[in-house]
Amino acid sequence: MIRKIRKAAVIGSGVMGGGIAALLASAGIQTLLLDIVPFDLKEEEKSDPVARNRIAKAGLDTVIMTRPALLMQPKDVDRIRIGNLEDDFGKLAECDWIVEVVVENLKIKQDLFKRIEAIRKPGAIVSSNTSGIPLKRMSEGLGSDFKQHFLGTHFFNPVRYMKLLEIIPGEATLPDVLAFMADFGERILGKGIVRAKDTPNFVGNRIGVQGMVKAMQLMIDMGLTIPEVDALFGPAMGRPKTAMFKTADLVGLDTLAHVAKNTHDLIPDDEARADFIAPEFIAKMLAAKMLGKKTKVGFYKTDLTPEWKKIRKVIDPATLAHAEYAKPDFPCLAAAKQAKGLAEKMKAIVYGEDKGARFAWKALASNLIYAANRIPEIADTIVEIDNAMRWGFNFEMGPFETWDAIGVKASVAKMEADGFSVPEKIKAMLTAGNDRFYKRGNGTPTYYDFSTGDYQPVKVNANIISLPGLKADNRTTVKTCPSASLVDLGDNIFCLEFHTKMNAINGEIVDFMADAMEYVDANGSGLVIGNQAGGMPGAFCAGGDLAYMAGLAKTGKYAEIEAFLKKAQTGMQTVRYASFPVVAAPYGLTLGGGCEVCIGAADKIVAHSELYMGLVEIGVGLLPGGGGCLNLWKKMTADIPEAVTDVDLTKFFVPTFMNIAMAKVSMSAAEARANGFLGPCDRIVFNRDHLIGEAKKEVLRMVDEGYAPPVNRPLKVVGAAAQGMIDSELYNMQSAKFISEYDAFLARRIAWVISGGDVRANSLVDESVILTLEREAFVDFWKQEKTVARVEHMLTTGKPLRN
Repeated sequence: MIRKIRKAAVIGSGVMGGGIAALLASAGIQTLLLDIVPFDLKEEEKSDPVARNRIAKAGLDTVIMTRPALLMQPKDVDRIRIGNLEDDFGKLAECDWIVEVVVENLKIKQDLFKRIEAIRKPGAIVSSNTSGIPLKRMSEGLGSDFKQHFLGTHFFNPVRYMKLLEIIPGEATLPDVLAFMADFGERILGKGIVRAKDTPNFVGNRIGVQGMVKAMQLMIDMGLTIPEVDALFGPAMGRPKTAMFKTADLVGLDTLAHVAKNTHDLIPDDEARADFIAPEFIAKMLAAKMLGKKTKVGFYKTDLTPEWKKIRKVIDPATLAHAEYAKPDFPCLAAAKQAKGLAEKMKAIVYGEDKGARFAWKALASNLIYAANRIPEIADTIVEIDNAMRWGFNFEMGPFETWDAIGVKASVAKMEADGFSVPEKIKAMLTAGNDRFYKRGNGTPTYYDFSTGDYQPVKVNANIISLPGLKADNRTTVKTCPSASLVDLGDNIFCLEFHTKMNAINGEIVDFMADAMEYVDANGSGLVIGNQAGGMPGAFCAGGDLAYMAGLAKTGKYAEIEAFLKKAQTGMQTVRYASFPVVAAPYGLTLGGGCEVCIGAADKIVAHSELYMGLVEIGVGLLPGGGGCLNLWKKMTADIPEAVTDVDLTKFFVPTFMNIAMAKVSMSAAEARANGFLGPCDRIVFNRDHLIGEAKKEVLRMVDEGYAPPVNRPLKVVGAAAQGMIDSELYNMQSAKFISEYDAFLARRIAWVISGGDVRANSLVDESVILTLEREAFVDFWKQEKTVARVEHMLTTGKPLRN
């Protein structure tokens, strides 16, 4: 039997249950969301279906209203049906996967699973999102078939955005069920899979919460402030900007405290059990309902002045009063700011000599030792623990990767000098001459395995292509420069990779693209345009090099701007009409020039589901000048059948114009498709790790089908008739103060370009006509003081200026 999940059910419509239902629906799965019948129904409501489904409806409403959005696009909610556990329980018999996300109460879960066992269809998988109650206890007394199809599937919140999914086998779970769920979670839901064991709070929370609570204890003992701790354990240590305490506010202090207490209660023999006892002030905050974001006050809170100015305040653990705070200032932080690369930044902090460095060292050292001591208790290898922390807590490096970065030998010597109890397995590893947890052997990444005392290959899905891994073998990088590289993906397919800051397009990239195209034409069969910059959501390409063009504009070198733009346009056209297939693999921020590469240069797009795509140039007083106006119009109208001759092009013109004039940015790949940036033949992939591999497959498929390059044909445009229509709309928007006078000025010129200029409606024009109009407008905009002001403001603050 081939396992498939056509329909799923989520039992429990709270924050986590709603998030899981939203992810399933966004992935195309018909989903049933169930919850209990309210206890407080009035007599006249007991027969009312709406009243009986009130709790599930509230959960679904929360899914719809939550921001950042839990659904990939609003209409995905149509795949979710709600119900209650009395009237709709029988519908579970139709489901291929049933996920339990109810209250952490053993008896309630046991009773629920007994009911499910009685109606689940043969082969249906049942899983629990619980992390604090052993799976073995939840499935006590149930039949062997149920236990064979029962496991833990522990998502992290918010479910859409957090990559980690821990898969935990029950005492009798079939291997093929585990393998299927791991593949489904990775490939269909886009998650990073960690195989955990049935231990309290599994892997991510066990290691992560120990680190957070231990840091809180040390903060009190050593007299640091909350902002100081967050400054030390933020980006300088490869952690998110939310660091520790801002992260706790986002998660909810009640949730963090529950996990800590639950872990403490369930690990009586843990050598670091005391590390899970939260400081006394945490209990006081809980009693005062200072829970973080959900109550709008936690470790931090934001006050507004009468002038609507936001004032950020932090709590004093001694008084529970909030007050403004200064930027933390430790010598180790200053040294880290000057250091190059994350490893050197970490070393600057943990090997410093000031108070902040001593704190950071003690907190980190205790967490590294704790992680090592948990193998093989919670996971078999260091890889699971590192993946859990990167995917579940958005760390750039997991504990053992961090240990490598700061130097295993040097750090162990410091640990022993400072009185830490270093695990014997670490000492044995060093004694055997192994001073790193990870190495590359014959181009293959390997990890140190405590059970064998040797290095083993890191197992990865065959669909994953790692560009850094390929580039580690110098033979695969066939051409390179400081801004870009051409990497051999095998099978005569190459990858053009940008690696500037935010992967922004500069002059060097434009020149390199021409060289890369010549090389692939002579030596290959196809090209992928993609990269794998770290972090989520990341940036495929955040646009063009504004600083370079601003420098030219300030010195009046407009002819050079025009020449650069023409070279960029020519480069895009060369890629678009190449003799071999080109597939773009965008993800995350794909703005301006990055968007133009995808919609203009590539034959096809294979996009990650988290795609924030748009032509946003009007925000800095410009318009898409690298073919964006031309190619969005082509993309919008490409799928009109030739047989349909009587088409009102204005119906296509307005959304094209609005996308550019309003700088619309999609909040997902699905929304990018709805906006017209992705076509019906473009693909969406939920797992970013698979993106380059899937794009390569698409190129190979096109080659195998006998690829023929597109023909550069004239295209039909709306013409000058569009101007009157747009003018009236802009007048209304300006009168309502929705746009500024300068926005309207820019938008009119953008409409002129997209419509083909001064030609009649439904005229056929060559692509070069619109490209010329783009260049002329682009240069003219640079001559405007308000455009220069917008660009300078963006370069200085990172935020748009409305003038």
